[in-house]
Amino acid sequence: MKRYEGLFILNTAGKEEGIKEAIDKISAEFVSAGANVETVQKMDRKNFTRIADKKHTSGFYVNVVFTSPPAAIAPLRNRFGLNEEVFRVLISESPEPKPAK
Repeated sequence: MKRYEGLFILNTAGKEEGIKEAIDKISAEFVSAGANVETVQKMDRKNFTRIADKKHTSGFYVNVVFTSPPAAIAPLRNRFGLNEEVFRVLISESPEPKPAK
């Protein structure tokens, strides 16, 4: 199992109250794929510098650190691409945390 970090931009256009439910659904997707979620960091809403779609001028950012088999990453990306609540997702390998001295 490798350690990964996923940065999600949630589609929050007109629905601020659904953030908690969207994060729970994302965590459930990881668990159903056989991944272990270590941390979920809820960030703030940020305005986009470059706007590709006038409907989406800002998004709510969420950072998820998880461990997963490498073969599960591609299917996870596909599932999140089909999820209407996820505007963008970036999954990358994350180094192991260094022990405190």
